[in-house]
Amino acid sequence: MAWNVFKFCTALRALGSIMIVFVLAIIGVSYYSVVIAHYGPSLFLGGFDMFFSIVVLILFHSLLVMVMWCYSSVVVTDPGGVPPNWRPLTDEEKGDVDPLVGSGYGTAELDSKQLAMPNDYMSHDIRFCHKCKQFKPPRTHHCSVCRRCILKMDHHCVWVVNCVGALNYKYFLLFLFYTFLETTLVSLLLLRVFMEFFNDGGIDETPGTLAATFITFVLNLAFALSILGFLIMHIALVGANTTTIEAYEKKTSPKWRYDLGWKKNFQQVFGLEKKFWFIPAYSEEDLRRMPALQGFEYPTRLDWELPQRH
Repeated sequence: MAWNVFKFCTALRALGSIMIVFVLAIIGVSYYSVVIAHYGPSLFLGGFDMFFSIVVLILFHSLLVMVMWCYSSVVVTDPGGVPPNWRPLTDEEKGDVDPLVGSGYGTAELDSKQLAMPNDYMSHDIRFCHKCKQFKPPRTHHCSVCRRCILKMDHHCVWVVNCVGALNYKYFLLFLFYTFLETTLVSLLLLRVFMEFFNDGGIDETPGTLAATFITFVLNLAFALSILGFLIMHIALVGANTTTIEAYEKKTSPKWRYDLGWKKNFQQVFGLEKKFWFIPAYSEEDLRRMPALQGFEYPTRLDWELPQRH
């Protein structure tokens, strides 16, 4: 039997908000090492050192603002839950057969109580959550940590103490992106400090400042390398219009019903308004004309056919 890696998240439930404190601690020690210990004092030296420090501090604080904005958005934004008593639209309500209510992974087994549903539903592969005791919209999965169904669930992230789903997936990607830029910047800035130290052979810092600088360099370098791997993985997922869970479940399926091409796949996550692509927000117009951003309806490929029922 294959090991389900997503069940591992349930063992991390006890961490709770400790992870948020840990993230803030890393940001704090990075701020101390870059701003207070090194590049802040250089503002009073004049010449090229002052000019270089001004550029560094502007870039550092700009990225830090974006990291904190995106991180807080992921933490506080509900990833998207299924409303109570939600049900898929019938043919009479929508006007034709709705292919979006089909399960991409087989038909759920319904018990005797669940079989007592309108005949309209019985003609489709209706997805039903046995834990929440209600129907599930397409691409919805039950989170064992949050104990509820999440719209277009990607995974439960212990670093943000929240699920990553339809309503905050963009914010999560932007958090990864800006964190990678920030940690890379900090690593390069502190590497410059170490290079000057080894070249000059002397140092004016206290042992505590030197230790904090070394710890900050190691942590930021490690995070930059690891986040780079996550970024590459999620760029591939966005390009294929799939989530981490869906990629795990569909395995080697040759055709994915929601893959509309990289451009449309990208727009279903980031929207159509380019000026909103790099901030954790959507325009009202995008939310109105793109149902996929709400997490309930997703367009499918024109060459995709519903599996035949026997």
